[in-house]
Order: sequence, then structure tokens, then C-alpha cells
Amino acid sequence: MKFTTPDCRNCTSRTASLLGCCRGTELEQLSATKSCFAYKKGQLIFHEGGKPSGLYCINSGKIKITKMGSDGKEQIVRLAKPGDMIGYRALMADSNYSASAVALDDAVICFIPRSQFLELISQNADFASGLMKLLSNALGEAEERMVQMAYKPVRERLAEALLLLQKTYKQQEGEDHFTISISREDLASIVGTAKETTIRLLSDLKEEQVITTKGSSITILDTEKLYKICHLYD
Repeated sequence: MKFTTPDCRNCTSRTASLLGCCRGTELEQLSATKSCFAYKKGQLIFHEGGKPSGLYCINSGKIKITKMGSDGKEQIVRLAKPGDMIGYRALMADSNYSASAVALDDAVICFIPRSQFLELISQNADFASGLMKLLSNALGEAEERMVQMAYKPVRERLAEALLLLQKTYKQQEGEDHFTISISREDLASIVGTAKETTIRLLSDLKEEQVITTKGSSITILDTEKLYKICHLYD
């Protein structure tokens, strides 16, 4: 996969990133010290149990954060998009990664060394504040997901997963319909159910004209109906 190494000063993803609060010499130093890598679809970025040595910033592509269950099945615990940071929790806690990161499609990701990351925290108050907000939001999302997995039926969780994909990866506001290519295994992993159950429920939603499918692609036709489904038991 050929790519041009992104310059932090001109990076279009930086405006949606924690690095958006960095200016001038900080951006120059980031560009000089970072590394940049291209990942193919399905390629591992870091693995559960590994020791972090820096921070990853997504320039392009979609990333899934996964944990392996005791039954050996993969569970997707988070989705990440361009501008998002990954691996920061383990870096802050000085602990091993509690999950793995895998490319959902071809991606370009920048790697900021630990020393540079810690320097930004100590010297840039906005960066440190933004990082605390990221950690707080991640904790809140994890608590919400625990409740969903424990109490919501599978159909409701599937509707919620489709809305999450739309919220995370929709590129333009006002688009008539949102389409994403995702394997049924990955979608089932987000929902927390079997692939066969996911396929059956997708077929039901297709018959109800809530979605349409073509190969691995799913197009959401009725966002409002999905919203009603995922809040049916609230």
C-alpha cells in the first residue's frame, strides 16, 4: 500500500483529533519524531497483552478495537475513525494493552513515541485536558455498553450497532442514506451474538425496508425506525 507520510501541520484529520490543540513548534516536532505506517485490511496494529511504547493516531481508514473472550470469540468493544487516538489508556496507565487493534479496511496510522506524548501532556494544558475528556468518555461508553449487553435483546442491540456505525463513519451530514461495507462476523462481534443470528435479523430488517444489503455492504434506509427499535424497551 503506497502512501505519502502525512504532515501534522496540513493533516485534514487533525481538526477532529486531540492533536488539534497543538500549534506551531509542537506540530513541527510531532512531524519530525513520529513514524507513519500503512496497514492492510485485517492487519494487526497492536495486540492484547502487548506493552505500549507510544500513541497511535488514525490518519485514514477504519479500525476495530477487540477483546478475546474466554470462549475464544472476538468481541469488538470500540470502533475508531480518522482523527481518533488509540492505545492511550494503556500508555497513561503504564500497563499492557487490554485489547487489540485491527484494521477494518486499508488504513494509514501515525505513531507518536511515548516521550513525545508525555511532553505534550506536561507542556500543553489543552492537550492534557482533552486527554482527560477522552478517558472519561471512554469510561462512560464502556459502562453503557455493559448495560446494553446485559439487558437489551439482540434485535435492539443490532439496531444500536448499525446506528453506531452510522454515527462513527458517516462522512457528511445530510446524506440521504448511509452505506458501509462490513463482514457479518465483525457486525456480530459488535452486537455480541452469533453470525447466523445477525444474518437472520438483517434479513428481517431488510424485509421491513429499514435497510438494504448488497454483498458485505449495508445501507440504512430508515434511521428513525432503527432508533425506535433500539429504544423499544427503554
